[in-house]
Amino acid sequence: MPEGVDDSPANARFASIAKKVKMGKRTEKALKEKAAASTSQEASEDDVNKVPEPYTCTGHFDPDFTELCRRAGLAPSEIPTVVIRAKRPGTPPPPDPKAKDPNPPEEAVDVAEEEPKPKTYVTKERFAYFKPCIQVEMENEDKPATVTEVYIRGWKIDDMMVGIFKTCFPTIEKLHTINFWNTGLTDKTLRDLAAIFPQCPNLKNIVIEGNPIPEEPWACIMGEDSLIINLSLRHNDITDRGASGISSALSTVTTCNKNLISLNLSHNKITDVGAEAIAKGLRMNRILLCLSLASNRITDKGAMKFGELLSRFPLTHEEVVERRKLLRDKGSPDRGSGKSPPPSRRAESKDRPGSVRSGSHLDKGDKKRDKSSKKKDNKKDKDDGKGGTKKADTWKKGGSRSSVTVAITETVTKTTKGKKTTSSKDKKGGAMPESESPDMVEAINPLLESVESIEGQLWIPGNRSIISLNLSRNEIGEAGLKSILLAVQYQITLANLAPNPALKGLMRLSLGRNPIRADSEAYQKIQDLMLTRDPFYKAQAKSPDGDTQSLAG
Repeated sequence: MPEGVDDSPANARFASIAKKVKMGKRTEKALKEKAAASTSQEASEDDVNKVPEPYTCTGHFDPDFTELCRRAGLAPSEIPTVVIRAKRPGTPPPPDPKAKDPNPPEEAVDVAEEEPKPKTYVTKERFAYFKPCIQVEMENEDKPATVTEVYIRGWKIDDMMVGIFKTCFPTIEKLHTINFWNTGLTDKTLRDLAAIFPQCPNLKNIVIEGNPIPEEPWACIMGEDSLIINLSLRHNDITDRGASGISSALSTVTTCNKNLISLNLSHNKITDVGAEAIAKGLRMNRILLCLSLASNRITDKGAMKFGELLSRFPLTHEEVVERRKLLRDKGSPDRGSGKSPPPSRRAESKDRPGSVRSGSHLDKGDKKRDKSSKKKDNKKDKDDGKGGTKKADTWKKGGSRSSVTVAITETVTKTTKGKKTTSSKDKKGGAMPESESPDMVEAINPLLESVESIEGQLWIPGNRSIISLNLSRNEIGEAGLKSILLAVQYQITLANLAPNPALKGLMRLSLGRNPIRADSEAYQKIQDLMLTRDPFYKAQAKSPDGDTQSLAG
């Protein structure tokens, strides 16, 4: 046994205890490391399964769109870029010959200088032109929150992209125009987009072109809650089926689109059936101002329907029933009170069915009461003197188009009777022109306009709110031109005898490139009449010498 080594039982016991303690520490350390590893693994699994918090858009389209695409799983190279829409450079002002050149030409230098890059176009790297992008226009390019217009051209908009637009479009406060050209829309994606449009506070202009959809759900864009003012649906292969849906969206007997003022349906496949449907949708619509049906398949039959729409047309049974309801709710305007007429007077109502004739006789007592009530009404109108007009049925029974002048004259005479016109003076003492009504005139329901009874049917004046109609590049012939000519003449006569600031009638009519003879008398008359209706037309005045001088500026 070596010297100095204590092998007593106490030392042996101490060594064994120390060894056990040392082994326990190693075991505890190993257990801690194992627990930490399992905890980190569970945390990583939770991060993978955890749903990210929804992104809140800031109203800045570029960063919002990029972040939403990234969260949708698109790679950075697959995300469409947002670029400023290129604009044609303005024409530089002509040089002033009197002004001195601030930069006199320097002497020619032999050193070859690099030619400056052109400023009329921008060069891009290879295939960059074909990469999807979103073009935008801004009020101020330094402020990303001022995006006003969004253009997408030539790449497919799928469900995922519609979902991204659903999140970011409503937050763009100044957005007023969306333009989709050749974007491969489907029935579902179009309906989803149509649900987004009402959520955009200032969105007024929608252009969806080059997107043929077999289901033709175009009417969903023009719902009652739609705030769209200008809608263009060119090159969408719209047929009579789509035109029928658009007709119902424009108006029915009880509903009407109250915001749309411009509709472009050119370059489609609409025939006479679709034209008739659209004309039907405009019977009760007095909001639409501009309509284009150029480059379709409309013939004389469809043109005649528009001629009837623009002149006058008979009410259907459903429209007559709705007219009665409106008169009942409003009160009979002929009696000037809210009470319904007695049963003896119901037979004389012009809203009676066509099978009931107007030859029923009244007893003397009824006649006396009728005369006394008329005298009271006339006296009340004279005392009132507030410029109010009675909506009486003044059209002659059994009349034709030639009798419209007499009927309109009676209407003007009755409506002007009992009015007081007041003239005011300006601050300088000069007389101001007299006016009977303000510039803004409240639109009246077409069913409440004056009617004319012809052969048991009620006829009302046609649509005079449309000021621009484009029927060029169709298949309209001489018969269609004559119908449109009568409509234009009717509107001019009505405007001269009973002017209405809210109903000007047609001011522009395009009929070019139809199969019309060069010597067509109807076409030449239409051109001559519409020339004077053009708001930019200025008549020629005669000089003292008798020569005509143009007043065009």
